[in-house]
Formats: sequence, structure tokens, C-alpha cells
Amino acid sequence: MKLDDSQRQRVSAWINEGLKLSEIQSRLASEFGLKLTYMEARFLVDDLKLVPKDPEPPKVPEPPVAKPTAAAPGAAGLPPEDPEVLPPGGGGVVVQVDQITRPGAIISGKVAFSDGQTADWYIDQTGRLGLIAKQPGYKPTQADAQEFQLALQREVARLGY
Repeated sequence: MKLDDSQRQRVSAWINEGLKLSEIQSRLASEFGLKLTYMEARFLVDDLKLVPKDPEPPKVPEPPVAKPTAAAPGAAGLPPEDPEVLPPGGGGVVVQVDQITRPGAIISGKVAFSDGQTADWYIDQTGRLGLIAKQPGYKPTQADAQEFQLALQREVARLGY
């Protein structure tokens, strides 16, 4: 397939605009009447020594850093392992990782929610998160659930999981 100089410049401009290879393939067909397979379009771009740009990943705002509500012993200001000593209501969500992992889990721990309720949490071998509330039927608020997930993600990353 032969392209003249103006057509090559158009293809270069499309690459600079950030078009994907499939979009370039469509434009070659609609503007130049060149019906190419995806692979042929790829070879054409390679022959022209052009490299399609990778799309920019969407920018995710940094989550706010939650402050621990209690200055209890333990790593990073987390409460001690005894769930009875977890902070009472009115504070934020506090996540703790168990030193001895619960059977059947790859990681487990405890969480205290802002309303004072506590629960055990675990992540099983398939990556599913489980939550076992101390009070049967308890469900944390939407805000607490989000804060718990963010705090858990930070703790797990801190520990290298």
C-alpha cells in the first residue's frame, strides 16, 4: 500500500492526536478509501516509523488520609488486638491486621467503625473481602464502609500484600 506525502502527514497527525490504531484504520477507510485489516494498519504505522500513544490513565484524586481516633499501642497508631479496647463511637474507622491470620484467609484483622461497632474482617484465597460483625445483622454506614476499604487498602499495601 502506497501513501503519498500528504496522506502520510495525515496519518502522522492522527497519531499525534492520540487516535488508537482501530480509529486510524477507520479513518484510512473513510478518508482514503483504503480498507485494511487491523494488522495491515499496524504494519502501515510501523512502516511510517510512527508509534501510537498510550492513552493517559484517568487521574484518580488522592483519598484523604484518615487520622486514627485513638493513640493506642500497635503499628501506625492502631488499637491493640483485643476488640474490647477498640475506640468508642464518635471517631473514624480504625483497621487492625491480625498477627495470626484466621484459618482459610490470606490476611485478616479487626475493624472499629465510627459508631463504636466492631467486626472481624478477612480476605480469602480468591481475594474476596469478608466482614463478620460482632452484633448480628450490623451493617456499617456507606461512609464508614468506604473509609474501611481505604484504610484496609493502605494497611495491606503497607504490609506488602
